[in-house]
Amino acid sequence: MGPEALAQVLRPLRALFPAEQHPELLVGLVVSDDAAVYKLTDDIAVVQTLDFFPPVVDDPYDYGAIAAANAMSDVYAMGGEVVLALNISAFPANLPLEITSEILRGGAEKVAEAGGVLAGGHTIDDEEPKYGLSVMGIVHPDQVWTKAGAQAGDVLVLTKPLGVGIITTVLKADLAAPEHIAAAINSMKMLNRQAARILKGVGAHAVTDVTGFALLGHGYEVAEKSGVRLRFDLGRIPFLEGAREYADMWLFPGGTCDNERAYQHGVAFAPGVDEEIQQLLYTPETSGGLLAAVPADRLEALAAGFDEAGHPYWVIGDVVEGKGVEVLA
Repeated sequence: MGPEALAQVLRPLRALFPAEQHPELLVGLVVSDDAAVYKLTDDIAVVQTLDFFPPVVDDPYDYGAIAAANAMSDVYAMGGEVVLALNISAFPANLPLEITSEILRGGAEKVAEAGGVLAGGHTIDDEEPKYGLSVMGIVHPDQVWTKAGAQAGDVLVLTKPLGVGIITTVLKADLAAPEHIAAAINSMKMLNRQAARILKGVGAHAVTDVTGFALLGHGYEVAEKSGVRLRFDLGRIPFLEGAREYADMWLFPGGTCDNERAYQHGVAFAPGVDEEIQQLLYTPETSGGLLAAVPADRLEALAAGFDEAGHPYWVIGDVVEGKGVEVLA
């Protein structure tokens, strides 16, 4: 569902759960973020999320692993650690059991890698396969990240390259190069756990994960909720090999137009930003990286943390006073 339609259908629900009647709900429908957060004690809050989708790659094991990594990413975007997961599955009745088993194995092994436990789930028959997880994490109530904490003077850090959305779309059309597919799969399967730990160590002010609303959509939400302006430097934004090539061919998924319609009112492009690159920045991502606003004086410590872990990262812009999002050429 696109961002505009989603906002419309959720609006009536907010009145049913007024914040003053649910003070333990730290993040929910009223403030809307990457996941819900509910305070249990002074030291423990629960992070709750779920996500599932149809196959984005051909290999069933990879599909399961990607769907699981994507679902757990919301916990990391809130500053939490994964504790418990449940499968959400919809499979055709005639789907060979060995394929179903591989999908579930891919998801289960990702949960294990995250340090959590898979405890069951629910499965229904459906003509189109769908798989994902309901995930519970924990976080200290005073250490919850939201999209509302970015401050003027912060630098913007991205922990995965963009481009998996257009590459998986081209894959469905049988036009993607094998090496581009392999790199996209590896990126989508990478957990955001380590990146989140490094960002927490340097005191990141605001964090979100880049998924269905693309870099510009999620960036706009950070800008809006924080009351600041995000400036992205196009020359510093990383793209997977092949992504810009496919953008030149205008092989975009339908969600690109949905994102553009929803967020274009708050996004400004420098004159030198080509239209196909604008579209690429609106293209949905699957299991993307974390976008973080980090104090500029912590940049050296951040670099040391990522370098020591051998984890990629890119400084792609900064935060200034104002509103909305700007893409510099």
